Amino acid sequence: MTRRVVVTGVGLVCALGIGTEESWKNLVAGKSGVGLITHFDTTGFDCKIAGEVKNFDPFQWIEKKELKKMGRFIQVALAGADYAVKMANWKPEQSDLDEVGVYVASGIGGFDIIEREHIKLMQGGPGKISPFFIPSAIVNLASGHISIRYGARGPNSATATACSASAHAIGDSFKIIERGAAEVMICGGTEATITPMGIGGFASMRALSTRNDAPEKASRPFDADRDGFVVGEGAGILILESLEHAQKRNAPILAEIVGYGMSGDAYHITQPAENGDGAYRVMKAALKDAKLSPDDIGYVNAHGTSTPLGDAIETTAMKRLFGERAINKKLPVSSTKSMTGHLLGGAGGLEGGICVLALRDQILPPTINQEKPDPHCDLDYVPNVARKATVDYALSNSFGFGGTNAALIFKRWAGK
Repeated sequence: MTRRVVVTGVGLVCALGIGTEESWKNLVAGKSGVGLITHFDTTGFDCKIAGEVKNFDPFQWIEKKELKKMGRFIQVALAGADYAVKMANWKPEQSDLDEVGVYVASGIGGFDIIEREHIKLMQGGPGKISPFFIPSAIVNLASGHISIRYGARGPNSATATACSASAHAIGDSFKIIERGAAEVMICGGTEATITPMGIGGFASMRALSTRNDAPEKASRPFDADRDGFVVGEGAGILILESLEHAQKRNAPILAEIVGYGMSGDAYHITQPAENGDGAYRVMKAALKDAKLSPDDIGYVNAHGTSTPLGDAIETTAMKRLFGERAINKKLPVSSTKSMTGHLLGGAGGLEGGICVLALRDQILPPTINQEKPDPHCDLDYVPNVARKATVDYALSNSFGFGGTNAALIFKRWAGK
């Protein structure tokens, strides 16, 4: 018999708030977390806007002597894990720590550290490079630090599959518990790439919005006037447990995770397949894993990055899968990236957590900045205002460069 896996904690750190409930409250209110970049001087940059985590104080979670060993992506991941663990009311002594794992992804890791140490190399030679450079920057050290903090000795891994990374981390963690290789997984993703090279690199690809005069309006998925995505930063961490483990310790169960799909476009290094085939197949794979039909899905948290091509192609894929329900605007779809910006490798963790909270509260967060209809994007995108709804299953999409795709399905927890 296949083991059931539930979500008992969600930890969110993003441009809308430091902490799960603050972030969720602002999401439901339809607020934008996008503003002018303060992390560095943007003089000469085409893009001057991002979704920064504001007023983040790492010393709330990290001792001063430890901070020099961590890039910002590790710092926000530790904060997200703390919020998730506290929501789950989990304490390490409640588990066999050999059966507690950590799987926290990042698309890029410590860009801030790489840039800082490169400057030191150029200015002072190799003797100026910090001995903590490598462990501060490499992707798997978010998982490493979290496992050390909680004594988690079970499976420990990290994916770096671009913007699908943390959805893959959650899905893989689901399967690790399902097959009995762990009882608890602290999983999700983190990203902090609002740096000169990060912003400059994406801008050089013409991927970013340059609506610098109205930052809060810049991320506008599915709107006809969208002109690119907005980089966000932060973390989304979930606590997954086997149902038996959660019930044994009387944990607060928020939702059940029931489906996980993976696919590859095999098409282009940065563009999705023109007919949306990869997106269609990954959603279909998640439905197959969950033993559900398209009609069972009550809400889709779209990848919806606000790029002209990507949003139209994802819409095409949803029409193909959901048919008349999507075409007739009977399927609510929203992109919360309109408020948070795009967390890249952290997006799936943040948006997976948002799906869980939507199911918990039976509220669908909106897609803000829906002002001008696009004939190629004509679904029900929950425009501008959150909506109360009865939803049993929510699907979250994540698509990444290289044609790597992930989809997750969460089920409303009804108490059994």
